[in-house]
Amino acid sequence: MGNDCLLAIAGISKRFSGVKALDNVSFEVEKGEVRALIGENGAGKSTLIKILSGIHTADSGTIFFDNTKVDLKTPRDAQDLGIATVHQELNLVPSLTVSENVYMGRLPHKSGVIDYKQLHAETERVFQKLGVKIEPTAVVRTLGVAKRQFVEIAKALSQGAKLVIMDEPTSSLSAGEAENLFSVIKTLQSSGITFIYISHKLEELFKIADSVTVLRDGEFVATRDITDCTMDNLVELMVGREITTLFPKVKVELGEPVLHVDNLNRVGEFENISFTLNQGEILGVSGLVGAGRTELARCLYGISKPDSGHIYVNGQECIIHKPLDAVNQGICLVPEDRKLQGLVLKMSVQHNVSLATLSRLKKLLGLIDSKKETDAVNGAVSKLQIKTPSIKQLVGNLSGGNQQKVVLAKEVLANPKVLILDEPTRGVDVGAKAEIHRLIGAFVQKGGAVLMISSELPEILGMSDRILVMSKGRIVQEFGADEATQEKILSCAL
Repeated sequence: MGNDCLLAIAGISKRFSGVKALDNVSFEVEKGEVRALIGENGAGKSTLIKILSGIHTADSGTIFFDNTKVDLKTPRDAQDLGIATVHQELNLVPSLTVSENVYMGRLPHKSGVIDYKQLHAETERVFQKLGVKIEPTAVVRTLGVAKRQFVEIAKALSQGAKLVIMDEPTSSLSAGEAENLFSVIKTLQSSGITFIYISHKLEELFKIADSVTVLRDGEFVATRDITDCTMDNLVELMVGREITTLFPKVKVELGEPVLHVDNLNRVGEFENISFTLNQGEILGVSGLVGAGRTELARCLYGISKPDSGHIYVNGQECIIHKPLDAVNQGICLVPEDRKLQGLVLKMSVQHNVSLATLSRLKKLLGLIDSKKETDAVNGAVSKLQIKTPSIKQLVGNLSGGNQQKVVLAKEVLANPKVLILDEPTRGVDVGAKAEIHRLIGAFVQKGGAVLMISSELPEILGMSDRILVMSKGRIVQEFGADEATQEKILSCAL
């Protein structure tokens, strides 16, 4: 451990109810570097950052910070040392202003009265250091996700952070917003601040990271300079095996139109939306955050109602007022936020998977046929290779990738004609991504049709037969799979 070392983790282990989360993990992070921390869901990344944040205490091992042995028993211990964590689920109070969030618990005051002039001035200075323009008096709930990220970073800087841990910071950002974030990180890095950067988007690591540490099954695997790595190297280190293709696109002969949307409009969200989706087709929908993609999906599924326009399934016009209407027409949705919209986290895998098909599992007197339900769920769990000790396991205890497969299983079990996928692989590791892509391919091979919304351009390009690009609530371009490129899609989206 040299003078350039800011953080040294030595032999850290942690178990929960006898289950190994971390096992003898050791590595060092130098001052002023951006260290990527990667691994599949369940590799131990979240447990490690919670230990560094003072949320959990390690069972064994030692942490050195700035060449001093430290004992992190509470989040305040970490904060006082200069360790700040920007969690994936941002820790802000929406009803308070930017300034009040940045200096929460440390508001300047005179004679017991908050000095708002000083508060706003100090907040302004922090944002000047970031090179970001955000009004200190703005209420946080009025800000987009990207600006909220910067408020979290500003809060860390105002606390004198030496090490900033960022957990999936670009998961909800557009490509342009992500580039702005990278620019801010580089600016802060040049002033001596160190970063631990966690992301499932491996391609972005080559833009932002100096080095990468890989965890697998709670154990340290390797630390490499990013210049010595390729995407295939990282994938193999993460999963312990070679993944032959991340986008297992199979050619399917397209059938008749299944879904036709004609001039669909919803004021303030999207307008003049028209397209056709054929049997066996994966139709990708790309665009920046706020382009109207999710709003379109919610409307097709009956969560919101269009102001005008028509929806046809198999040539017959459908009136969809609620999700049950959509399901009865053969339209199912995998929403963008699995935890808030796709799962009941305190229910079992079994009850989550069967939620959309309970009407088919009834016997006399309206009771659920438990054997029929168990057989159907076991079949879906096996088919989708969901890793769970039992279908009785609470779904909240599964990894992100397996939770996403539970959402897919629930919808596929309903045997839909059209499956709408909104960010189908957001926040899941590379191994689970490949499996989910395989499942999408299997679904269309059996005659299903997929409308796939994704902010990940490699996914859109790798899986789609056609691509629609949305901007400001409109479809502005359509590409065939053989003519689309990232540059063309981004140009249209902007």
